[in-house]
Amino acid sequence: MVKIQKNRIIILRENSGIIGIFLIMFLLLSFFIPYFFTWRNLIGLALSITTIGLVGCTMMFVMAAGDIDLSVGSIIAFTGILTAVIINIGGSIYIGVLGGMLAGGLVGWINGLIIANFNLNPLIVTLATMQIVRGMGFIISGGRAVGIKETAFYALGNNSFLNIPNPIWITLFCFIVASVLLNNTAFGRYTLAIGSNQEAANLSGINVKKIKTIIFTIQGFVAGLAGIILASRMTSGQPNAVQGFELDVISACVLGGVSLKGGYAKISGLVIGVLIMGTVQNAMNLVNIPTFYQYVVRGSILLIAILLDRLIENNHHHS
Repeated sequence: MVKIQKNRIIILRENSGIIGIFLIMFLLLSFFIPYFFTWRNLIGLALSITTIGLVGCTMMFVMAAGDIDLSVGSIIAFTGILTAVIINIGGSIYIGVLGGMLAGGLVGWINGLIIANFNLNPLIVTLATMQIVRGMGFIISGGRAVGIKETAFYALGNNSFLNIPNPIWITLFCFIVASVLLNNTAFGRYTLAIGSNQEAANLSGINVKKIKTIIFTIQGFVAGLAGIILASRMTSGQPNAVQGFELDVISACVLGGVSLKGGYAKISGLVIGVLIMGTVQNAMNLVNIPTFYQYVVRGSILLIAILLDRLIENNHHHS
């Protein structure tokens, strides 16, 4: 019991650190960057992090179970194109959306099946599927953006409810569902148990293969949903969409305290991690920092996140 209390205090301390960093950064940007603290920009900021927020919800489970998924960016691009193609050949919007999500789920399921049953390195497996799926996106689209003829489809990504765009509501809903799954269900407990010690989880009767396959399948579904929303926002499916996106999601998760070794995740940390990534990007755009320099900044954030992860890891061992 004392050990649990001690862990909670450590977790609180870590999370309050990252929340503090975000609040200081937010205040400084509000003071020094014109238009940053305006309703219009803040809504734009929230909208810009919807894709990373959606996929972050499921990446958190993948990483908490001690795995990693590099195929999410390719799934987003592929499902956006597939949805566009299905709608354009006369399928209804619903069939297009369903087809896109099922395709995303299928890729996730294949990832999970291979990783769980053959005990292969998730980094290598998802690196392979990342290339396969991105390639399929280029093949289906002929390497070009696929415009969507059915304008009603644009409502999903561009309409608002109570002056707040739909993708923001969908992302908030995903955060709530992920929080309930992580904190209040056996699925969440099993995920963390597998990440902490897979052998022990197996011996205690947890069906590790099944849980891992489910986690990757859900990841695929949600990446598919993110791809469909993005295609709706851009009014087309684009084979070049979100390249390098998987690294941004992993950075956001690690910044939010999700352990790279597995076994620990917190939804509040993830939200802050996503907000930090989005806010940095937004501030760089507002002050017109060229794209090439933005790559340097984003790479630096990933490096800092990994160093933080290592420091926290060492802290845990010493406490």
